[in-house]
Amino acid sequence: MKTLFNLTYSLAYYIAAGLLLLTSSLLTSCSSQKAALYSNELRRLKTASASKFALQIDEFNAYPQRPVSDGPLNPKNNKDFLLANVPLFSSSDSTITKVYNYRWWMISKHLKAYADPEDGKSYWVVTEFFGVKPWASLSGAITCPAGQQFYDVRWLRDKKFLKSYADYFMRGSASRLNQRENANFLTYLSRPESHHFSSWMINGIEAYLKVHPDAQWMHDLLPAMEKHQQVWDSLFTVKLPGAKTNGMYKILDLYDGMEFSLSAVLGLIHSKGAYCLYTEDNWRKYYLGWETTGNAERSDQAKAYPKAFRKGYPDFYLIRPSVNSYAYGNLQSLADMYKLDEAKYRVSQSGSKAADYAARAAQVQNKVLQVLWNKQDQFFNTYSAGDNEFGARDYEARVRESVGYTPWYFGLIPTRDYDNYSKAWEMFASRKGFYNTAGMTTAEQQHPYYNEQAYAWNGRGWPFENSVVYKGYANYLRNYKKSSTPAEKQLLYDYIEKLARMHGTDHLNIGEWYIPSNGKTFGGESDYFHSTFPDIIIEDLLGFKAMHEHRFSINPLLPESKWDYFYLGNLRYHDHDIDIIWKKDWKPDEPGNQSFVCMGRPQIDCNQCILK
Repeated sequence: MKTLFNLTYSLAYYIAAGLLLLTSSLLTSCSSQKAALYSNELRRLKTASASKFALQIDEFNAYPQRPVSDGPLNPKNNKDFLLANVPLFSSSDSTITKVYNYRWWMISKHLKAYADPEDGKSYWVVTEFFGVKPWASLSGAITCPAGQQFYDVRWLRDKKFLKSYADYFMRGSASRLNQRENANFLTYLSRPESHHFSSWMINGIEAYLKVHPDAQWMHDLLPAMEKHQQVWDSLFTVKLPGAKTNGMYKILDLYDGMEFSLSAVLGLIHSKGAYCLYTEDNWRKYYLGWETTGNAERSDQAKAYPKAFRKGYPDFYLIRPSVNSYAYGNLQSLADMYKLDEAKYRVSQSGSKAADYAARAAQVQNKVLQVLWNKQDQFFNTYSAGDNEFGARDYEARVRESVGYTPWYFGLIPTRDYDNYSKAWEMFASRKGFYNTAGMTTAEQQHPYYNEQAYAWNGRGWPFENSVVYKGYANYLRNYKKSSTPAEKQLLYDYIEKLARMHGTDHLNIGEWYIPSNGKTFGGESDYFHSTFPDIIIEDLLGFKAMHEHRFSINPLLPESKWDYFYLGNLRYHDHDIDIIWKKDWKPDEPGNQSFVCMGRPQIDCNQCILK
């Protein structure tokens, strides 16, 4: 089967391979018959999509026993906002379409207005849980899902939410106030609220700017983004010359949002001294969910080494593919944004911060490839930090975890030799690896310690990780292979479809976790903003790639036999409104599928269809 289409556009609009992007100027260039066909179909789908969304908003607002809202948007006033700001989407898959609409409704409830008593300013923040949790910032926002939130919320037409959210974490009180202490979520490392959990917020800000460019705001924020990265560099890197992991980024799995990971288990079992508590036979008693940490806290080792444990949680730092990929993404984004900034303000090459950050990103890239890639396992593994005060140092945990796919999310793999790392994706499709009945696992199923029943990251599925890995896989197919087989497209669609179905049917919901082998729904919180879905549809499946230049590309990974049509519209991009329609058959009254339509003017290439 051939690819539906793979096109790059300037900000004029084009028709190709059944894809339609419409403005009045385009319609005048087509024959009157074609113009009428396209205009009528756009009007019909736009109206139908908005009407369906409006009805579903009413349905969602009527859900019983749901958190009302963290902010001013609630069932009494959210419909007008959502219809005016959300990119409209419809397709022949009613389940995916409805989940897309539900997720925007859920997102609106997490847009919170916060009057900051520390600096007297007002901010928009985006929350994860409802209410203010002890491990949150004082505003209620939590850094752990912030990268995911930036990628979803950037598609809203209203620009103020993410600009304010970025200001809050980059130069507001959250960048200065230390995370307050509580029972489980503070180690002996004091750090600002903006660094309580790992994140890729700088990269998220760049992703936002690709949709809504603002050169002056970016210029003003760049020094604060530099300081934000400097905190990661100063507090969360290994500083032990001679260590294999020297200079790499370290984190507790807990502060990576992925507590009780199998890579930590293996490192703890390998450790001596304080962590000789953990053995192959008993680790489940001490490190398999929050109900087990009390056992560790009462142990003789915890009494002998009180600093090695925090409420029974080991102070054991890891060099994970996740946090090092986040650092690469942030550094590369600083390089990209400074390159734009320096071009605008004519900074000399000798004083280029863009070049400095690009070099630093390359250093992180080289370390990840040289240290974390295991040729025998054909996977990116986790090491223990080379400067751990307690426990094993520079120990490689030989277990495949889903975080090993994070490098592809940020394009860390070198394009020239991407095939050297491609075998890792075989585990994505394997029952021995991450593929299961209801969704993706977070550890390889063939490992003897695999466990999906405990509240832990050693098997159980987490939508947070679905969002990262699906984008990584889409990037692998689209940016590295630059082509994809029907089976590869089907695999991505299968995962997205399972994720959509798990939202339920009667009362849709998104929670924290699911059971991959037999999960019917999500567990934990309701209407929980810790993962993406609109972005999975817009960028990963449909392939709308935003750019800093006044261009974009469309390269869907949709299996050819799955949908009869899709519509994506009301999309605000670089201050232009974009409507996209694809139909398998534009003229059903004629034999065969009429899906390929070219412009009514000379073509340079029907696979590029670029007009000035």
